[in-house]
Amino acid sequence: MRFFLLSDNIDTQIGMRLVGIDGIVVHERDVLLTELGKAMANPEIGIILMTTRLIDLCPSIISELKLRQSDKLIVEIPDRRFSGNFGSSIEKYVSEAIGVKL
Repeated sequence: MRFFLLSDNIDTQIGMRLVGIDGIVVHERDVLLTELGKAMANPEIGIILMTTRLIDLCPSIISELKLRQSDKLIVEIPDRRFSGNFGSSIEKYVSEAIGVKL
């Protein structure tokens, strides 16, 4: 089982590459969905890391994949420009997954 990174910036990609995680930098929604589809179809990839900005490009699709996929884990990671409250976005996904507001 491998990790794979979908990032919106080269800095995150380089950092992950230093620890042995392959990935790609994308900026457009169409390219993101194409690359995400490839990663989801690859049986060697078990965990897909995505930067917050990319998740914001298609939040409903990502949420749906998170809820329906049993063999892949999609994990949101902040990048160096992230200024929000990351804990609240995790709380949001947990709330959506279990159907209870935390």
